[in-house]
Amino acid sequence: MTDASLNKLPPAIVAIARALAERGGRALVVGGYVRDLLLGIESKDVDVEVFGLTLAELEAVLARFGDVVAVGRAFGVLRVKGLDVDFSLPRVDSKVGPGHRGFDVAVDPTLDFAAAARRRDLTINSMGLDPSSGAVEDPFGGRADLANRVLRATDPGRFGEDPLRAVRVAQFAARLEMTPDAQLRALCAGLDLGELPGERIWEELRKLLTKAARPSPGFAFLADTGLLRFFPELQALIGVEQDPQWHPEGDVWVHTLMVVDAAARLRREDADDLALMTAALCHDLGKPSCTVREEGRVRCPGHDVAGVAPALALLGRLRVSNALVRRVTALVRHHLAPAQFARGGAGPRAYGRLARRLGAAGVSMELLARVARADHLGRTTPEALRGEFPAGDRFLAEAGRLAVADRAPRDVVLGRHLIARGLRPGREFSDILARCRDVQDSEGLREPDAILDRVLAQRE
Repeated sequence: MTDASLNKLPPAIVAIARALAERGGRALVVGGYVRDLLLGIESKDVDVEVFGLTLAELEAVLARFGDVVAVGRAFGVLRVKGLDVDFSLPRVDSKVGPGHRGFDVAVDPTLDFAAAARRRDLTINSMGLDPSSGAVEDPFGGRADLANRVLRATDPGRFGEDPLRAVRVAQFAARLEMTPDAQLRALCAGLDLGELPGERIWEELRKLLTKAARPSPGFAFLADTGLLRFFPELQALIGVEQDPQWHPEGDVWVHTLMVVDAAARLRREDADDLALMTAALCHDLGKPSCTVREEGRVRCPGHDVAGVAPALALLGRLRVSNALVRRVTALVRHHLAPAQFARGGAGPRAYGRLARRLGAAGVSMELLARVARADHLGRTTPEALRGEFPAGDRFLAEAGRLAVADRAPRDVVLGRHLIARGLRPGREFSDILARCRDVQDSEGLREPDAILDRVLAQRE
């Protein structure tokens, strides 16, 4: 590491580090920022650990650079307003309570960097960068592990203090395309994810789904280490056979891993990415309960509808937001529709109704088409290997022609139009509005009076 690396750090951090050194302390940028810097990956999260000073002394120095905010005073974490950097003192953690569901946390300014870094999970996350000199502190060989693409525990004796680390290993294995060594695999296999809050697990899975170019190695790691048992809806996919005509790639689990990788290639770095990826992971959760063998063929009728319940169960335990649950379950429920609509010659009314159902869940027809495309490409049929999905192309083209690809159709006839015709609000209103909606969708009419004339004439 040369001084050129300092150009990647905000000048304020360098200035603060020098001011801390003048006070008798030492500041090191730690954790993921250093790892990503060495990998040539842009990183915005900067954490600075300060050694040799008390919290009061650290706060006094930081105050020279702006208003100081205590993010976690009990944990020795401070911020300077306007600077997106956490400044902390070295910590000592110890488990407390039966089941080890919490930690006693204490700061110890007398620790050196090697002692403080020993509490971190992986060697690649246990390096420090001196902002003043550009020198890298690497007491556990993390830099060599990066070069060798190997994941190792910083301290095998302490690795299991937080079972979440096993899920972190899964996401790092996929995101960084690195291989956990045999010892780390064994350590992870012995951890109990059941004691973790669902939202902590979900945060790591979210990163795995949205940041990895190929998420499948992360999920394969969970399966290989036996940790998939804590996600029973996913584990149930293993060994569920599929018809080789449509799924020559193997069982539902193999297919699902291919689908999440295909979906990752369809991400757009926008707010739809998480729904896309989560739906890709959950799209076939209904197959274990629906798969049957009939006359030598494997079929799974109704697996789209049956997939909603296990998706709700999985996402519920992970404490996923209600909004995302609605989006994902709608995508799971309708993931077969693009191919079915295109092959069955569905008309405008069917497209309009589907767009409305999806719209009520915050989902567009375009996003549904991407989930269906990932499902289609996540297999080894000749068409999928060529990257082709003609049915999906036709579905999206028709949705575009009907102006429902990106949003649900807006009702042309509203209650005020009925009132203007002398109708009084009541139970009849909803029936009339529903029939107006059908006429709008099936005949493409856009004038309220023309639609109402048609519907009211049918009542006479």
